Amino acid sequence: MAAVNRSLSGVFTGPAPVTTALLVSNLLMFGVEWMATAAQGQGGGLSILWGIGGQSTVRLGMSWPYGIYIQHEWYRLITAMFLHGGLIHIGFNMMALMQLGPALEELYGSSRYFFLFIFTGAFGFLVSSFPYGPWYPNNSLGASGGLLGLVGAMLAITTKRGGAYMRELRSRLISSVVLLFVLGFLGMGLDNKAHMAGMASGFVLGKIFADRQSMNVRERQIANALGWLAAIAVIASFAFMILHYRDPIPGQG
Repeated sequence: MAAVNRSLSGVFTGPAPVTTALLVSNLLMFGVEWMATAAQGQGGGLSILWGIGGQSTVRLGMSWPYGIYIQHEWYRLITAMFLHGGLIHIGFNMMALMQLGPALEELYGSSRYFFLFIFTGAFGFLVSSFPYGPWYPNNSLGASGGLLGLVGAMLAITTKRGGAYMRELRSRLISSVVLLFVLGFLGMGLDNKAHMAGMASGFVLGKIFADRQSMNVRERQIANALGWLAAIAVIASFAFMILHYRDPIPGQG
């Protein structure tokens, strides 16, 4: 991903307010996670590196199939994107966000970029949490579904543009993705279902979106509508999470 970032830096340069906001939001939520975990007498020592979990993350809105499909807590598909299992987890994800996000935010504009990230991340958790099929996880969390959505959109862009540069970029992206999936299959705790679904939905949106900023009033209206839709979904999801925070958790005291 670092090599991809160096390749992109010569083409896309500019402010990235949504990427910055996503970075800050994830860091703030990690702080909330850690305090909630510490309040339960957990999260001490080296567990902060990759051991944050338990009731605190369930209450804060991690992707949890029982909560989603039995209790109909659909907000978890979005809140889970802002939660992480430790410093290593959030560190890798936020580095990837800052490497990939600014380029796509400049290309698509902040509104469509925000929609792309939120939609693909939520779709990834929807597929991941579906209570049937292989690799069925009990729960999941992290921004990587949305990050793979960004990768999928970039792959779509490289298929619509010719030239050696786009072929090189596509090759680097595919190499990174293959390595990620291999680590997932080797039991490294990665949610391959969320990754695959996020990347696939990002690829579809990348094919649909024009590879440029909105050029006229109608395009700007559509882009703004998508951005507001994503923003409302995020705000509503966190509001529901707060409302349900103290609900009893089945099977736990």
